[in-house]
Amino acid sequence: MTSAVFSAIFAFFAVAILVWSLKHLSAKFAQKYQETFTSSAKTNLFDMFLFIEPKQLFMLNMITLFSVPFIVRIFLGSWALGIIISIVLAFIPRFAYKFLHKRRRRKFVHQLPDALNMIASSMQSGANVSTAIEFMSEEMQAPIKQEFQLFQREQRLGVEFNTALDNMYKRIPEDEFQLVTAGMQISREVGGNLAEVLFRLSSTLRRKIEMEGKIDALTSQGKMQGIVMTMLPLFIGFVLYHMEPKSMGRILTEPMGWALMALIFIMLTSGYLSIRKIVAIDV
Repeated sequence: MTSAVFSAIFAFFAVAILVWSLKHLSAKFAQKYQETFTSSAKTNLFDMFLFIEPKQLFMLNMITLFSVPFIVRIFLGSWALGIIISIVLAFIPRFAYKFLHKRRRRKFVHQLPDALNMIASSMQSGANVSTAIEFMSEEMQAPIKQEFQLFQREQRLGVEFNTALDNMYKRIPEDEFQLVTAGMQISREVGGNLAEVLFRLSSTLRRKIEMEGKIDALTSQGKMQGIVMTMLPLFIGFVLYHMEPKSMGRILTEPMGWALMALIFIMLTSGYLSIRKIVAIDV
């Protein structure tokens, strides 16, 4: 009788300590995740000139993460699949920021030749560099308009020309723009015809962009094959699930099926990344 009482007391304290530890760790993890998410969102959105409140974005993210398992459970009858999808969605914002940054930088690079031509033409008409950049930023569209307007604001606050260019290059770390910043800085320091330098840079960048476009057209078939080969097993699994729900349902409800889904996910991801690496040609 005494041993049973001691065992019950010990089990009670063990469970209490376990519950307290899980609550403490989960609260600490949630706070850390919120701080990381809001800080990353604030920095990335500011760099892309997207003025969205990070806390509202965090609340939308949390609602999505907690609702997905219930939605998957209702429609597919599996808690495990819903939790896996929710975990995957938790990492989506990081890749979304990278994708948006990359798309914005490439659009900036594609606008550079026209922008440099406008600056050089204005300078040949008698305008100075600041006036030419101001005229160009008023006529061009975002993102190059936003970046050069921020560049002008920094100069009005007393930042040196070269330092303001370096700050813009930190926001747009592309090789093409590095050529422009280096050419403009060297031309201002050693002298020379800056308008002619900008015309040559514009012509060089335009030919480079045309070459990249040709390479993208030639490798588009390989990229599409990677997408098709990645999505085909998922499509076949979806069709088989609707044809034989009893047999295929085991992959969603049994541990062996969960392990098989994890293995399929790893193999499909590895194959897709390998194909992307093969068709990625740097100019």
